[in-house]
Amino acid sequence: MKIDKDIQDIDAVGDNHVGTSSETPMRSDAFNLTSSEKIDIIKDDVRHIMETLGLDLTDDSLKGTPKRVAKMFVNEIFGGLDPEKKPSASTFDNKYKYGEMLVEKNITVYSTCEHHLLPIVGKAHVAYISNGTVVGLSKMNRIVDYFAKRPQVQERLTIQVVKELQKVLNTEDVACVIDAKHLCVNSRGIRDVDSSTVTSEFGGKFKEKETKREFLDYIKLDTTF
Repeated sequence: MKIDKDIQDIDAVGDNHVGTSSETPMRSDAFNLTSSEKIDIIKDDVRHIMETLGLDLTDDSLKGTPKRVAKMFVNEIFGGLDPEKKPSASTFDNKYKYGEMLVEKNITVYSTCEHHLLPIVGKAHVAYISNGTVVGLSKMNRIVDYFAKRPQVQERLTIQVVKELQKVLNTEDVACVIDAKHLCVNSRGIRDVDSSTVTSEFGGKFKEKETKREFLDYIKLDTTF
């Protein structure tokens, strides 16, 4: 039966780190509901989960949890699913003719593993070489944050950041490295609290050995103030 095969496929994924596409899997009707409507539906679903677990939702500490979780899902940790929240892609002429790579490192990453809906927490390091245009530094942070705020696989997140900056800056010369802890590994399953996951995506000149090495050397610099 198809249902049995679907269950087997899900079980086969288990704790494995599996991604299916560089694009976030979205249904065609993903935006038919308003944010308020989504919150109302999710609130009822969270309440059902909590009641199924045996929790007493008349308790003062718990009765507001379904609404809080629903608002958090829609407005905060999964807000990156909403294309209206995508950072604007304003660029500027590189009038000062800066021709070396620009590196924005230690960008805080807060995301959510799409397999267990547990946090991914780490740092992203992003670089580009100008092709005549530059982007505001904070936009690099905002692009990372936008794509992080959705159910994610770290490999996909890394690729999405690079692709977006390549499009914004009209250059292939973009790179991203992310080093993050996955609570689906650290707090459950194998419970390896010390392990982290490192992913990278290199485009254009960053595929060249010397340029890649320069970038990796930059992100090793100690910039503690």
